[in-house]
Amino acid sequence: MKKTLLFSACVALTASLVSCGGPGGKAKTAGDAAAKAESETPAVPEYTVVDNAQVDLASFPQDKDGYYVIFDGKTLNGWRGYGKTEVPGRWTVDNGAIKFNGSGGGEAQTGEGGDLIFAKKFKNFELEMEWKVSKGGNSGIFYLAQEVTTQKDGKTKYEPIYISSPEYQVLDNANHPDAKLGVDGNRQSASLYDMIPAVPQNQKPFGEWNKAKIMVYKGTVVHGQNDKNVVEYHLWTPQWTEMLENSKFSPKKWPLAFELLNNCGGENHEGYIGLQDHGDDVWFRNIRAKVLD
Repeated sequence: MKKTLLFSACVALTASLVSCGGPGGKAKTAGDAAAKAESETPAVPEYTVVDNAQVDLASFPQDKDGYYVIFDGKTLNGWRGYGKTEVPGRWTVDNGAIKFNGSGGGEAQTGEGGDLIFAKKFKNFELEMEWKVSKGGNSGIFYLAQEVTTQKDGKTKYEPIYISSPEYQVLDNANHPDAKLGVDGNRQSASLYDMIPAVPQNQKPFGEWNKAKIMVYKGTVVHGQNDKNVVEYHLWTPQWTEMLENSKFSPKKWPLAFELLNNCGGENHEGYIGLQDHGDDVWFRNIRAKVLD
């Protein structure tokens, strides 16, 4: 009888501990959940932000509006390939415009291709240019970009420019399938790629020149297209972080991109202007930048 009562008491006590999670059970469960969630987020790989030599902006002419003319319509002075010292062969000057001569390979860049950057970091600025694409063409304008390397199997490689840089989308909306992907048109021209759609969407068709404007000032960013402001957002804010978390650059999908973009421009909040090789013919002209510091 005594054994029966003792056994019953033990069962009751065990049930009570299980239902309460044991001594300190709730705290342990919460801690386990947090640890599990953290373990599910991939670690950020080690990386280096490369500090390459920059051009002297004062050596470029200023127009009557106070903009530096960073492309003279004749040479690629001041420009070089991303992660390179020279201009890749597929970038040429064509009738007063910078042209990328498409390889047809999409983002699979060839040795003589790759993205093009102006070798000067900008912080607070206005950037203006005109662009046009071939039928079905895709490209982009990058800003606040960093040159980032990682190591694998003892070899150094440059990570894609877009993992550190917001992208102003350049696209033939009518003929490229990317225009129908994403959410609410956020992959169409002048959009903040994969995050904010350009509204109104006032693009001119392929083969015609479109005006692009990008303003960055103390975290406020505005995209303009054909004399209309179509996107506005604010870097380094909780809203910016939330947008990244809901994009292809989320910490679970792409932890390195999330870290770099969440701190866009690095400690000094400055970076390069870049033009994208996406494998299609694209032209850029009348490129000028005004420093707002």
